[in-house]
Amino acid sequence: MIKRERYLNQLIKKQWNGRIKIITGIRRCGKSTLLFELFKEHLINKGVNEEHVIAIALDDDQNARFRSPDTLSEHVRNICTDKGQKYYLLLDEVQYAISKAELKDTETPPRLYSVLNGLLHLKNVDVYVTGSNSKLLSKDIMTEFRGRGDVVQLYPLSFGEFYEASGLDKTDAYNEYMTYGGMPYLLRLESDNEKFQYLNELFEEIYLKDIEERYSIGLPQVLRELTTSLCSSVGSLTNASKIARTVNSHKTEKTNSETISSYLTYLTDSFLFSKAERYNVKGKRYFEYPSKYYCTDVGLRNIRLGLRQQEETHIMENLLYNELRIRGYQVDVGVVTVTESKPDGKRAQKSLEIDFIAREGTKMAYIQSALSMDDTQKQENELRSLKAVNDSFQKMVVSKSYGKRWTDEHGILRIGLIDFLLDENCLQG
Repeated sequence: MIKRERYLNQLIKKQWNGRIKIITGIRRCGKSTLLFELFKEHLINKGVNEEHVIAIALDDDQNARFRSPDTLSEHVRNICTDKGQKYYLLLDEVQYAISKAELKDTETPPRLYSVLNGLLHLKNVDVYVTGSNSKLLSKDIMTEFRGRGDVVQLYPLSFGEFYEASGLDKTDAYNEYMTYGGMPYLLRLESDNEKFQYLNELFEEIYLKDIEERYSIGLPQVLRELTTSLCSSVGSLTNASKIARTVNSHKTEKTNSETISSYLTYLTDSFLFSKAERYNVKGKRYFEYPSKYYCTDVGLRNIRLGLRQQEETHIMENLLYNELRIRGYQVDVGVVTVTESKPDGKRAQKSLEIDFIAREGTKMAYIQSALSMDDTQKQENELRSLKAVNDSFQKMVVSKSYGKRWTDEHGILRIGLIDFLLDENCLQG
Protein backbone atom coordinates (compact mmCIF):
# COMPACT_ATOMS: atom_id res chain seq x y z
CA MET A 1 0.00 0.00 0.00
CA ILE A 2 1.41 3.36 -1.06
CA LYS A 3 1.01 5.77 1.85
CA ARG A 4 0.07 8.98 -0.05
CA GLU A 5 0.75 10.87 3.18
CA ARG A 6 0.61 14.31 1.56
CA TYR A 7 -3.05 13.86 0.63
CA LEU A 8 -4.03 11.84 3.70
CA ASN A 9 -2.74 14.65 5.91
CA GLN A 10 -4.79 17.16 3.94
CA LEU A 11 -7.95 15.15 4.59
CA ILE A 12 -7.08 14.79 8.27
CA LYS A 13 -6.59 18.56 8.64
CA LYS A 14 -9.92 19.25 6.90
CA GLN A 15 -12.03 17.04 9.18
CA TRP A 16 -15.14 18.73 10.52
CA ASN A 17 -14.41 22.04 8.81
CA GLY A 18 -18.04 22.44 7.75
CA ARG A 19 -17.33 21.74 4.08
CA ILE A 20 -17.66 18.88 1.63
CA LYS A 21 -14.21 17.40 1.03
CA ILE A 22 -13.92 16.81 -2.72
CA ILE A 23 -11.08 14.59 -3.92
CA THR A 24 -10.30 15.42 -7.53
CA GLY A 25 -7.69 14.38 -10.06
CA ILE A 26 -7.09 12.42 -13.20
CA ARG A 27 -8.81 9.03 -13.30
CA ARG A 28 -6.92 6.03 -11.86
CA CYS A 29 -4.50 8.15 -9.84
CA GLY A 30 -5.66 6.62 -6.53
CA LYS A 31 -8.63 8.67 -5.31
CA SER A 32 -10.69 5.64 -4.23
CA THR A 33 -7.73 4.08 -2.43
CA LEU A 34 -7.03 7.32 -0.60
CA LEU A 35 -10.60 7.65 0.66
CA PHE A 36 -11.80 4.06 1.14
CA GLU A 37 -8.59 2.50 2.39
CA LEU A 38 -6.09 5.03 3.72
CA PHE A 39 -8.49 7.58 5.22
CA LYS A 40 -10.93 4.95 6.49
CA GLU A 41 -8.05 3.05 8.12
CA HIS A 42 -6.89 6.28 9.76
CA LEU A 43 -10.36 6.92 11.20
CA ILE A 44 -10.66 3.43 12.64
CA ASN A 45 -7.14 3.59 14.08
CA LYS A 46 -8.16 6.82 15.83
CA GLY A 47 -11.04 5.04 17.51
CA VAL A 48 -13.94 5.85 15.18
CA ASN A 49 -16.59 3.13 15.31
CA GLU A 50 -16.53 1.38 11.93
CA GLU A 51 -20.33 1.46 11.89
CA HIS A 52 -20.11 5.24 11.91
CA VAL A 53 -18.10 5.27 8.67
CA ILE A 54 -20.67 5.15 5.85
CA ALA A 55 -18.68 4.14 2.76
CA ILE A 56 -20.64 3.84 -0.48
CA ALA A 57 -19.01 3.12 -3.86
CA LEU A 58 -21.61 4.30 -6.37
CA ASP A 59 -19.92 2.48 -9.26
CA ASP A 60 -20.69 -0.83 -7.51
CA ASP A 61 -23.91 -2.34 -8.90
CA GLN A 62 -24.85 -3.45 -5.38
CA ASN A 63 -25.20 0.23 -4.51
CA ALA A 64 -27.14 1.17 -7.64
CA ARG A 65 -30.17 2.30 -5.61
CA PHE A 66 -28.09 5.02 -3.99
CA ARG A 67 -27.46 6.61 -7.37
CA SER A 68 -30.80 8.29 -6.75
CA PRO A 69 -29.81 11.41 -4.75
CA ASP A 70 -33.07 11.31 -2.77
CA THR A 71 -32.62 7.62 -1.86
CA LEU A 72 -29.03 8.36 -0.84
CA SER A 73 -30.14 11.26 1.35
CA GLU A 74 -32.83 9.18 3.06
CA HIS A 75 -30.38 6.31 3.67
CA VAL A 76 -27.74 8.55 5.29
CA ARG A 77 -30.27 10.43 7.42
CA ASN A 78 -31.75 7.17 8.70
CA ILE A 79 -28.31 6.04 9.88
CA CYS A 80 -27.16 9.29 11.45
CA THR A 81 -30.00 9.65 13.96
CA ASP A 82 -27.88 9.78 17.12
CA LYS A 83 -27.09 13.48 17.45
CA GLY A 84 -24.48 12.75 20.08
CA GLN A 85 -22.34 10.65 17.70
CA LYS A 86 -20.15 11.67 14.79
CA TYR A 87 -20.52 10.01 11.39
CA TYR A 88 -18.32 10.06 8.30
CA LEU A 89 -19.90 9.76 4.84
CA LEU A 90 -17.47 8.55 2.17
CA LEU A 91 -18.91 8.58 -1.37
CA ASP A 92 -16.90 7.20 -4.27
CA GLU A 93 -17.55 7.97 -7.96
CA VAL A 94 -20.40 10.38 -7.27
CA GLN A 95 -20.86 11.12 -10.95
CA TYR A 96 -23.02 7.98 -11.00
CA ALA A 97 -25.62 9.98 -9.08
CA ILE A 98 -25.77 12.65 -11.79
CA SER A 99 -27.87 11.93 -14.86
CA LYS A 100 -26.74 12.74 -18.39
CA ALA A 101 -29.66 15.16 -18.71
CA GLU A 102 -28.45 17.06 -15.63
CA LEU A 103 -24.92 17.19 -17.01
CA LYS A 104 -26.15 18.79 -20.21
CA ASP A 105 -28.27 21.32 -18.32
CA THR A 106 -25.89 24.22 -17.76
CA GLU A 107 -28.50 26.32 -15.96
CA THR A 108 -29.68 23.97 -13.20
CA PRO A 109 -27.23 22.32 -10.75
CA PRO A 110 -27.62 18.52 -10.49
CA ARG A 111 -29.89 17.31 -7.67
CA LEU A 112 -26.90 15.59 -6.02
CA TYR A 113 -25.33 18.96 -5.20
CA SER A 114 -28.43 20.00 -3.26
CA VAL A 115 -28.45 16.69 -1.38
CA LEU A 116 -24.78 16.98 -0.40
CA ASN A 117 -25.24 20.58 0.68
CA GLY A 118 -28.27 19.46 2.69
CA LEU A 119 -26.26 16.81 4.50
CA LEU A 120 -23.92 19.51 5.75
CA HIS A 121 -26.82 20.80 7.85
CA LEU A 122 -26.55 17.59 9.84
CA LYS A 123 -23.92 18.78 12.32
CA ASN A 124 -22.90 15.21 13.14
CA VAL A 125 -22.02 14.20 9.55
CA ASP A 126 -18.69 14.91 7.80
CA VAL A 127 -18.88 14.44 4.01
CA TYR A 128 -16.13 13.26 1.62
CA VAL A 129 -16.58 12.52 -2.09
CA THR A 130 -14.57 11.46 -5.13
CA GLY A 131 -15.59 11.59 -8.75
CA SER A 132 -14.35 11.18 -12.29
CA ASN A 133 -16.57 13.39 -14.39
CA SER A 134 -14.95 16.52 -15.78
CA LYS A 135 -17.98 18.64 -14.89
CA LEU A 136 -17.77 17.52 -11.29
CA LEU A 137 -14.02 18.02 -11.19
CA SER A 138 -13.75 21.35 -12.97
CA LYS A 139 -13.18 24.72 -11.35
CA ASP A 140 -16.89 25.58 -11.36
CA ILE A 141 -17.53 22.95 -8.67
CA MET A 142 -16.83 25.56 -6.03
CA THR A 143 -19.67 27.64 -7.45
CA GLU A 144 -21.98 24.63 -7.51
CA PHE A 145 -21.34 23.98 -3.83
CA ARG A 146 -21.72 27.68 -3.01
CA GLY A 147 -18.48 27.96 -1.08
CA ARG A 148 -19.07 24.73 0.82
CA GLY A 149 -16.63 22.60 -1.14
CA ASP A 150 -13.01 22.03 -0.11
CA VAL A 151 -10.92 20.47 -2.87
CA VAL A 152 -8.02 18.06 -2.43
CA GLN A 153 -6.38 17.51 -5.80
CA LEU A 154 -4.70 14.13 -6.15
CA TYR A 155 -1.91 13.57 -8.68
CA PRO A 156 -0.19 10.46 -10.00
CA LEU A 157 2.69 9.30 -7.83
CA SER A 158 5.48 11.79 -7.33
CA PHE A 159 8.97 10.49 -7.99
CA GLY A 160 9.53 10.26 -4.24
CA GLU A 161 6.41 8.11 -3.79
CA PHE A 162 7.33 5.95 -6.77
CA TYR A 163 10.92 5.49 -5.61
CA GLU A 164 9.86 4.47 -2.11
CA ALA A 165 7.26 1.98 -3.36
CA SER A 166 9.26 0.50 -6.26
CA GLY A 167 12.17 -0.96 -4.30
CA LEU A 168 14.54 0.13 -7.08
CA ASP A 169 17.72 2.15 -6.65
CA LYS A 170 17.54 5.85 -7.52
CA THR A 171 18.91 5.52 -11.05
CA ASP A 172 16.70 2.60 -12.06
CA ALA A 173 13.67 4.21 -10.42
CA TYR A 174 14.29 7.45 -12.34
CA ASN A 175 14.67 5.63 -15.66
CA GLU A 176 11.45 3.70 -15.05
CA TYR A 177 9.56 6.80 -13.89
CA MET A 178 10.85 8.89 -16.78
CA THR A 179 9.49 6.30 -19.21
CA TYR A 180 6.23 5.08 -17.68
CA GLY A 181 5.33 7.79 -15.17
CA GLY A 182 3.53 7.45 -11.86
CA MET A 183 0.11 5.86 -12.31
CA PRO A 184 -0.12 3.65 -9.18
CA TYR A 185 -1.30 0.45 -10.89
CA LEU A 186 1.95 0.28 -12.87
CA LEU A 187 3.71 -0.99 -9.76
CA ARG A 188 1.74 -4.24 -10.14
CA LEU A 189 2.90 -4.78 -13.71
CA GLU A 190 6.20 -6.38 -14.63
CA SER A 191 6.71 -6.34 -18.39
CA ASP A 192 7.16 -3.31 -20.62
CA ASN A 193 4.37 -4.58 -22.84
CA GLU A 194 1.90 -4.74 -19.93
CA LYS A 195 2.76 -1.18 -18.93
CA PHE A 196 2.45 0.09 -22.50
CA GLN A 197 -0.94 -1.57 -22.97
CA TYR A 198 -2.27 -0.32 -19.64
CA LEU A 199 -1.35 3.32 -20.27
CA ASN A 200 -2.55 3.20 -23.86
CA GLU A 201 -5.93 1.83 -22.77
CA LEU A 202 -6.22 4.52 -20.10
CA PHE A 203 -5.68 7.23 -22.68
CA GLU A 204 -7.93 5.84 -25.41
CA GLU A 205 -10.63 3.91 -23.57
CA ILE A 206 -11.11 6.07 -20.49
CA TYR A 207 -9.76 9.61 -20.74
CA LEU A 208 -10.65 10.43 -24.33
CA LYS A 209 -13.98 8.58 -24.26
CA ASP A 210 -14.95 10.37 -21.03
CA ILE A 211 -14.38 13.71 -22.72
CA GLU A 212 -16.16 12.67 -25.91
CA GLU A 213 -19.25 11.50 -24.01
CA ARG A 214 -19.36 14.41 -21.57
CA TYR A 215 -19.00 17.15 -24.19
CA SER A 216 -20.53 15.36 -27.20
CA ILE A 217 -17.32 15.92 -29.18
CA GLY A 218 -18.14 16.41 -32.86
CA LEU A 219 -14.58 15.97 -34.11
CA PRO A 220 -13.08 13.06 -32.15
CA GLN A 221 -10.15 12.67 -34.53
CA VAL A 222 -9.26 16.33 -34.01
CA LEU A 223 -9.31 15.75 -30.24
CA ARG A 224 -6.86 12.89 -30.72
CA GLU A 225 -4.62 14.95 -32.98
CA LEU A 226 -4.68 17.71 -30.39
CA THR A 227 -3.59 15.42 -27.55
CA THR A 228 -0.78 14.05 -29.71
CA SER A 229 0.33 17.57 -30.61
CA LEU A 230 0.37 18.66 -26.97
CA CYS A 231 2.34 15.57 -25.94
CA SER A 232 4.83 16.20 -28.72
CA SER A 233 5.36 19.84 -27.80
CA VAL A 234 5.50 19.85 -23.99
CA GLY A 235 7.52 22.81 -22.84
CA SER A 236 6.98 24.74 -26.08
CA LEU A 237 5.02 27.97 -26.36
CA THR A 238 1.79 27.53 -28.27
CA ASN A 239 -1.78 28.79 -28.67
CA ALA A 240 -5.05 27.62 -30.19
CA SER A 241 -4.37 29.14 -33.61
CA LYS A 242 -0.94 27.54 -33.88
CA ILE A 243 -2.29 24.14 -32.83
CA ALA A 244 -5.15 24.42 -35.33
CA ARG A 245 -2.65 24.99 -38.13
CA THR A 246 -0.64 21.98 -37.00
CA VAL A 247 -3.71 19.74 -36.84
CA ASN A 248 -4.96 20.96 -40.22
CA SER A 249 -1.60 20.14 -41.80
CA HIS A 250 -2.35 16.45 -41.22
CA LYS A 251 -4.82 14.47 -43.30
CA THR A 252 -7.67 14.54 -40.78
CA GLU A 253 -10.86 16.47 -40.19
CA LYS A 254 -10.32 20.22 -40.47
CA THR A 255 -10.80 22.49 -37.48
CA ASN A 256 -10.37 26.08 -36.29
CA SER A 257 -8.91 27.93 -33.31
CA GLU A 258 -12.28 28.23 -31.54
CA THR A 259 -12.77 24.45 -31.54
CA ILE A 260 -9.19 23.87 -30.42
CA SER A 261 -9.63 26.39 -27.60
CA SER A 262 -12.72 24.53 -26.36
CA TYR A 263 -10.96 21.17 -26.58
CA LEU A 264 -7.99 22.55 -24.63
CA THR A 265 -10.38 23.54 -21.85
CA TYR A 266 -11.88 20.05 -21.80
CA LEU A 267 -8.42 18.46 -21.58
CA THR A 268 -7.31 20.67 -18.71
CA ASP A 269 -10.62 20.37 -16.82
CA SER A 270 -10.21 16.58 -17.07
CA PHE A 271 -6.68 16.88 -15.64
CA LEU A 272 -4.93 15.32 -18.63
CA PHE A 273 -2.93 18.49 -19.19
CA SER A 274 -2.06 21.63 -17.24
CA LYS A 275 -1.55 25.10 -18.63
CA ALA A 276 1.35 27.34 -17.59
CA GLU A 277 0.88 31.01 -18.44
CA ARG A 278 3.69 33.48 -19.17
CA TYR A 279 4.40 36.13 -16.55
CA ASN A 280 6.40 39.32 -17.08
CA VAL A 281 8.63 39.47 -14.00
CA LYS A 282 9.50 43.16 -14.16
CA GLY A 283 6.15 44.30 -15.55
CA LYS A 284 4.27 42.10 -13.06
CA ARG A 285 1.59 41.08 -15.53
CA TYR A 286 0.48 38.01 -17.45
CA PHE A 287 0.60 37.65 -21.21
CA GLU A 288 -2.65 36.57 -22.83
CA TYR A 289 -0.81 34.09 -25.08
CA PRO A 290 1.12 32.00 -26.00
CA SER A 291 1.28 29.51 -23.12
CA LYS A 292 2.80 26.11 -22.37
CA TYR A 293 1.00 22.84 -21.74
CA TYR A 294 2.35 19.94 -19.71
CA CYS A 295 1.03 16.40 -19.48
CA THR A 296 -0.13 15.43 -15.99
CA ASP A 297 1.83 12.19 -16.24
CA VAL A 298 4.94 11.72 -18.40
CA GLY A 299 4.14 8.04 -18.89
CA LEU A 300 0.84 8.93 -20.56
CA ARG A 301 2.71 11.47 -22.67
CA ASN A 302 5.32 8.93 -23.78
CA ILE A 303 2.81 6.19 -24.56
CA ARG A 304 0.65 8.62 -26.54
CA LEU A 305 3.70 9.17 -28.76
CA GLY A 306 4.40 5.45 -29.04
CA LEU A 307 7.59 5.85 -26.95
CA ARG A 308 9.00 8.02 -29.71
CA GLN A 309 10.31 11.55 -29.15
CA GLN A 310 12.02 10.52 -25.92
CA GLU A 311 14.00 13.75 -25.61
CA GLU A 312 15.02 13.74 -21.98
CA THR A 313 15.26 17.54 -21.92
CA HIS A 314 11.52 17.88 -22.51
CA ILE A 315 10.62 14.97 -20.25
CA MET A 316 12.71 16.42 -17.43
CA GLU A 317 11.00 19.80 -17.79
CA ASN A 318 7.59 18.09 -17.62
CA LEU A 319 8.70 16.12 -14.54
CA LEU A 320 9.80 19.29 -12.76
CA TYR A 321 6.56 21.08 -13.61
CA ASN A 322 4.50 18.16 -12.27
CA GLU A 323 6.61 17.94 -9.11
CA LEU A 324 6.05 21.62 -8.39
CA ARG A 325 2.31 21.23 -8.87
CA ILE A 326 2.26 18.17 -6.63
CA ARG A 327 3.97 20.20 -3.91
CA GLY A 328 1.18 22.74 -4.10
CA TYR A 329 2.81 25.53 -6.08
CA GLN A 330 1.17 27.69 -8.69
CA VAL A 331 3.54 27.46 -11.67
CA ASP A 332 4.05 30.07 -14.39
CA VAL A 333 6.59 30.60 -17.16
CA GLY A 334 8.75 33.65 -16.45
CA VAL A 335 9.75 36.36 -18.90
CA VAL A 336 12.38 38.95 -18.02
CA THR A 337 13.48 41.77 -20.34
CA VAL A 338 17.11 42.86 -20.59
CA THR A 339 18.83 45.61 -22.57
CA GLU A 340 21.90 44.60 -24.53
CA SER A 341 24.32 46.17 -26.97
CA LYS A 342 24.26 45.06 -30.60
CA PRO A 343 27.37 44.78 -32.84
CA ASP A 344 26.56 48.16 -34.40
CA GLY A 345 26.67 49.83 -30.99
CA LYS A 346 22.93 50.30 -30.67
CA ARG A 347 21.05 49.00 -27.66
CA ALA A 348 18.00 46.81 -27.88
CA GLN A 349 15.69 44.95 -25.53
CA LYS A 350 15.56 41.17 -25.45
CA SER A 351 13.16 38.86 -23.65
CA LEU A 352 14.67 35.95 -21.73
CA GLU A 353 12.72 33.00 -20.39
CA ILE A 354 12.71 31.50 -16.93
CA ASP A 355 11.38 27.96 -17.11
CA PHE A 356 9.28 28.16 -13.95
CA ILE A 357 8.10 30.67 -11.41
CA ALA A 358 6.78 28.70 -8.43
CA ARG A 359 4.48 30.52 -5.99
CA GLU A 360 3.00 29.50 -2.68
CA GLY A 361 1.31 32.30 -0.81
CA THR A 362 3.84 35.11 -0.47
CA LYS A 363 6.79 32.82 -1.30
CA MET A 364 8.24 32.58 -4.79
CA ALA A 365 11.14 30.85 -6.54
CA TYR A 366 12.66 31.07 -10.02
CA ILE A 367 13.76 27.74 -11.49
CA GLN A 368 15.69 26.79 -14.60
CA SER A 369 15.59 23.21 -15.94
CA ALA A 370 18.81 22.10 -17.66
CA LEU A 371 19.55 18.48 -18.47
CA SER A 372 23.28 19.23 -18.65
CA MET A 373 25.34 22.18 -17.47
CA ASP A 374 28.72 20.90 -18.65
CA ASP A 375 29.00 23.38 -21.53
CA THR A 376 30.17 26.91 -20.67
CA GLN A 377 27.84 28.60 -23.13
CA LYS A 378 24.92 26.52 -21.87
CA GLN A 379 25.68 27.63 -18.33
CA GLU A 380 25.73 31.29 -19.33
CA ASN A 381 22.41 31.00 -21.21
CA GLU A 382 20.64 29.30 -18.31
CA LEU A 383 21.99 31.71 -15.69
CA ARG A 384 21.51 34.91 -17.64
CA SER A 385 17.77 35.20 -17.10
CA LEU A 386 18.08 34.41 -13.38
CA LYS A 387 20.79 37.06 -12.96
CA ALA A 388 18.50 39.60 -14.65
CA VAL A 389 15.91 39.27 -11.87
CA ASN A 390 16.63 41.86 -9.21
CA ASP A 391 14.36 40.72 -6.39
CA SER A 392 15.39 38.61 -3.40
CA PHE A 393 13.34 35.48 -4.06
CA GLN A 394 15.13 32.16 -4.37
CA LYS A 395 16.73 31.27 -7.69
CA MET A 396 17.92 27.81 -8.69
CA VAL A 397 19.10 25.66 -11.57
CA VAL A 398 18.10 21.99 -11.59
CA SER A 399 20.39 19.80 -13.70
CA LYS A 400 20.95 16.09 -14.07
CA SER A 401 24.68 16.77 -14.38
CA TYR A 402 25.03 18.24 -10.87
CA GLY A 403 26.32 16.23 -7.94
CA LYS A 404 26.21 17.76 -4.48
CA ARG A 405 24.17 20.94 -4.30
CA TRP A 406 25.83 24.31 -3.80
CA THR A 407 25.04 28.02 -4.01
CA ASP A 408 27.15 30.13 -6.35
CA GLU A 409 28.43 33.71 -5.93
CA HIS A 410 25.20 35.10 -7.40
CA GLY A 411 23.09 33.36 -4.77
CA ILE A 412 21.77 30.82 -7.28
CA LEU A 413 21.27 27.32 -5.88
CA ARG A 414 22.61 24.51 -8.10
CA ILE A 415 20.92 21.20 -7.39
CA GLY A 416 20.85 17.78 -9.05
CA LEU A 417 17.64 16.51 -10.63
CA ILE A 418 17.10 13.46 -8.42
CA ASP A 419 18.10 15.47 -5.35
CA PHE A 420 15.43 18.04 -6.24
CA LEU A 421 12.78 15.39 -6.85
CA LEU A 422 13.43 13.72 -3.50
CA ASP A 423 13.84 16.85 -1.35
CA GLU A 424 10.47 18.51 -0.88
CA ASN A 425 11.98 21.27 1.24
CA CYS A 426 14.59 22.49 -1.26
CA LEU A 427 12.42 25.49 -2.19
CA GLN A 428 12.08 26.63 1.39
CA GLY A 429 15.29 28.66 1.26
